Amino acid sequence: MKTIGLIGGMSWESTVEYYRIINEEVKNRLGGLHSAKCLIYSIDFEEIERYQAEEKWEQAGTLLGEVAHSLEIAGADFIVICTNTMHKVLEHIEEKIDIPILHIADATATQIQKSNIGTIGLLGTKYTMEQEFYKSRLESNGIKVLIPDPAEREMVHKVIYEELCVGNIRQSSREYYKQVIKRLVDDGAEGIVLGCTEIGLLVKAEDSEVPLFNTTVIHAVESVNIALQP
Repeated sequence: MKTIGLIGGMSWESTVEYYRIINEEVKNRLGGLHSAKCLIYSIDFEEIERYQAEEKWEQAGTLLGEVAHSLEIAGADFIVICTNTMHKVLEHIEEKIDIPILHIADATATQIQKSNIGTIGLLGTKYTMEQEFYKSRLESNGIKVLIPDPAEREMVHKVIYEELCVGNIRQSSREYYKQVIKRLVDDGAEGIVLGCTEIGLLVKAEDSEVPLFNTTVIHAVESVNIALQP
């Protein structure tokens, strides 16, 4: 079994889900008392969020690159960045290590393609929804990406940072997300990508009339697939 290097803490609420899903998946596949071989470096999200807000992406990438390097030294065989947004600084992280990074958008694109879905609606932080680093990764796999309108993007982003990242799950926010999802479906979305690792804490399958692609689950399961490869 390969050792998974998890860069967590962004936020720790979703990192807990990664740890749970990965270990449950290993247990289900191998049985007995098996659990995953993994290393977790949980960073202080306040520092990363400040870099995001100030658009100091290079500094954020340098920090995460050092974290990835420490995981490699500790014995990780590959890296899993437990967040969608910080894949924006992927190149900065890759420069610091000699082991691969499992890209969350690639794993998600594979699942979308298996579902024969051509158009998806993307929910996430405003960085993920608006910038090209994530959307282009999906589009390069032949997937058309729709995003909410500007006001909806601001609210979706606000709920993530002010509520979900601190473990505050509100029914009113769930209802708002359901409305945003419905508008995306009305615009032609055949599926919805929960492109922030916290959104799955709020939105469930029953909240959408089209399939949901929970990136936390997809990313975690694919990390197990790789870890268990001969």
